[in-house]
Amino acid sequence: MKNSNKGQIKESSKVAKVVIYVILIFLAITIIVPVFWVFMASIKENQEFYRSPWALPAGVHLQNFADAWEKASMGSYMLNSVIVTVIAIALLIVIALPAAYVLARFKFKSSKFWNVLFMAGLFINVNYIVVPIFLMLNNADIFMRKVFGGPFFLNNLFILAVVYASTALPFTIYLLSGYFKSLAKDYEEAAYVDGAGYFRTMVQVIMPMAKPSIVTIILFNFLSFWNEYIISMTLLVKPELKTLPVGLMNLMAAQRAAVQYGQMYAGLVIVMLPTLLLYICVQKKLTQGMTLGGLKG
Repeated sequence: MKNSNKGQIKESSKVAKVVIYVILIFLAITIIVPVFWVFMASIKENQEFYRSPWALPAGVHLQNFADAWEKASMGSYMLNSVIVTVIAIALLIVIALPAAYVLARFKFKSSKFWNVLFMAGLFINVNYIVVPIFLMLNNADIFMRKVFGGPFFLNNLFILAVVYASTALPFTIYLLSGYFKSLAKDYEEAAYVDGAGYFRTMVQVIMPMAKPSIVTIILFNFLSFWNEYIISMTLLVKPELKTLPVGLMNLMAAQRAAVQYGQMYAGLVIVMLPTLLLYICVQKKLTQGMTLGGLKG
């Protein structure tokens, strides 16, 4: 009886594995095929789309990328996106790392309050508070015009980066604090014995150990900031300050009369390529961060 039960368990586990692999392969195909099609479409000439949009390109038409970069101003949009994303991630790391470390390792009177406050932030959809953010910054600009004679908060890439970093704090602190809780306190105690203070222990001992988790939050937030559309469109009105997703949408809207499909898909590739390259570079660290980080804690 025992042998037959073991055999049934093995057979059922094999069937479960096969089903899981089939589902994963299907999901991979649904993701890979559209991405591959966009890359193929970006090197087609415009008349090829009117024949058969699913056919392979007759040649490599790289002029689409040059047109998207220069004529559609994708270069300036990308520079704006790079500036905003780098500033937002830098601010986020500088603020979230110490905050997560303190909340995970130290107990004080208001620690439970701050933990609950940041956890509550996980349930707030940023898109729902775009209008209040805009009104708050607009009122601040009205005051700035009266005092200093000019606006500051709207149409400002740095302020947009600050908004991005602040809205990403709850998730980032949650993930990092979970990782810090999973680390043994022996490392910190050994550092204290050697004469290191709290700040030095955090910087020289804890942060190097938290590299997988740090890479995870950098990648997640990079994807969020790089592809963000609603906040950027609301807070940046000047055309020269628009970020890449907003610029791409403007490009698509401007081409409704005479659509240049190759140029449009080249713009999509320009948007996707940095995220794909970043993921390829940090794939191993990302896996470590997901298995050892906040999802475990």
